[in-house]
Amino acid sequence: MFEEPEWAEEAPVATDLRPEASRPPPASASQIKGSKHRQLLATLRALEAASLPQQSPSLPDSDSEEDVVERKKKHLKKSSSASASIDVEKKRKKKCQKQGPHGSDYEEKEVKRKKNCLRGILNASDPAEEQKRKRKCQKQAPSNPAQHLDKDNKTGSKAWKSTATNNQSKLSPGSTSANPPQPLSRKQWRNRQKNKRRHKNKFRPPDQAPAAVPTEETEMPPAPSPDNHEDRAGALRARMAQRLDGARFRYLNEQLYSGPSSAAQRLFQEDPEAFLLYHRGFQSQVKKWPLQPVDRIAKDLRQRPASLVVADFGCGDCRLASSIRNPVHCFDLASLDPRVTVCDMAQVPLEDESVDVAVFCLSLMGTNIRDFLEEANRVLKQGGLLKVAEVSSRFEDVRTFLGAVTKLGFKVISKDLTNSHFFLFDFEKTGPPQVGPKAQLTGLKLQPCLYKRR
Repeated sequence: MFEEPEWAEEAPVATDLRPEASRPPPASASQIKGSKHRQLLATLRALEAASLPQQSPSLPDSDSEEDVVERKKKHLKKSSSASASIDVEKKRKKKCQKQGPHGSDYEEKEVKRKKNCLRGILNASDPAEEQKRKRKCQKQAPSNPAQHLDKDNKTGSKAWKSTATNNQSKLSPGSTSANPPQPLSRKQWRNRQKNKRRHKNKFRPPDQAPAAVPTEETEMPPAPSPDNHEDRAGALRARMAQRLDGARFRYLNEQLYSGPSSAAQRLFQEDPEAFLLYHRGFQSQVKKWPLQPVDRIAKDLRQRPASLVVADFGCGDCRLASSIRNPVHCFDLASLDPRVTVCDMAQVPLEDESVDVAVFCLSLMGTNIRDFLEEANRVLKQGGLLKVAEVSSRFEDVRTFLGAVTKLGFKVISKDLTNSHFFLFDFEKTGPPQVGPKAQLTGLKLQPCLYKRR
C-alpha cells in the first residue's frame, strides 16, 4: 500500500533493557508491518494538521467570528474585482489583436492605460492612499482657478467675471471647493447669453442671416412717421443755426474789443444784420446774471429829479430810456429803436455842456476808451454826473483805472465792487482834462471781454 520512506529505515532502534523473562514474545512480520503503517499515517496526519492555519482560542480581546467573516468577504470582493479586471484586459487584448497594431503611439497609450488601471485598483484597495490623493487635489484646486474658466466667455472682462463663479464646479473630481457656486445676477446672465450669441455669429457664413433670439429686452422701435422726420429735421436745423449764431457773436464781440470804434461802425454799416445778431447774443449772456447793471442805474436815476438830461452812450435797445422819466439822448453804432442816433460814440452830435448825466453801461468797448471819456467830459455840465458800469473781469487794477479817469477832469464819488459780475462807479465833472492828448494813461487799458465756446 505505502512505500516506506528512506528516513524510516535509517531511524535508530530503541533497545529494550528489561530482563528476558519479563520481555514479551517477539512479534511476527505482519505485526511489525502493521505498526509501521500506523506510525506513517500518524505522521501524515500531523503534517496535514500543521499545514492548516491554526485558530487561536477565543479570548475576550480577540476578534469575533463576525469580524472574521467580514474579512473573508472583503478578500473575496478584492479577488473578484481583480479577476474582473483581468477578464476585461483579456477582452481588450483580443480586440486589439483583431484590429491590428497601430504603432508606437498605440503601445504607449496602452501602457499608460494599464498603469492607470493598476493604480486605481491599488487606491481602491488602500483607503489611506485615497485620502492622500484627495488632500493633494484640495491643495492644488485653488492655486490656479483660471484654468477652469469657460472658453466661450473670454471675449470680455464682464463675461469672465460672470462665469468665474459658475465654473468653480468644473474642478477636478477629487477637489472640494470651499465656497459653493453663487447664482448669476440678471445682468451677468444677459452678458453671458450675449457673448454666446456673439461667438456663434462669429463663425456664421455671411450669406446666412443671424436668427432672431427672443429676449425680454428686444423691443422693436415704432416705425418713424413723416411728422417725426420733419420735427427732427427742424430741431436739427434750429440747433445748427443756434451754433452758427453763437460762433458769429463771438467773432463780432472780438472785433469790437480789438479795434477802434470807427472800425466797428463801418462793420455794422456794411452788414446791418450783424448788429442785430450781436445784440441778441449779448442779451442771452446778460440774462444769466443775477442783476443787470442797466436796472441798477435806472433805479439810481429815478431817485433824482426828472428834469435832468441824460446821454446814454451805447444804448442798445433803449432800455434805460424806457425805464426813467428823464429826457434821454440814445447813441449807438446801429439802430434797434427809432430813438437811437447812429454815430461813433467818440463824436456825438451834442453841444458842449448840454447834459446833466452821461451813462456808459457795458459800452466802454474798443481800443479808444480815452476818446469816449473825453467826449463825455465835453458834453457834461460843470458838476455833471458820469456813471460807468463795466464787467468786473476786465479790471486788472481798479485803483489805476480810477486814477486815469480823474486825470481826465473827473472826481470819484462812489464805487460799488460788491457785485460778482460788474463794477459800478460814479464820477463828478470837475473841469477839463488835466493832461494833454499825447499823455499815456495806462489805467484805461481794460481787458477784452471774450466769450468762450460752450
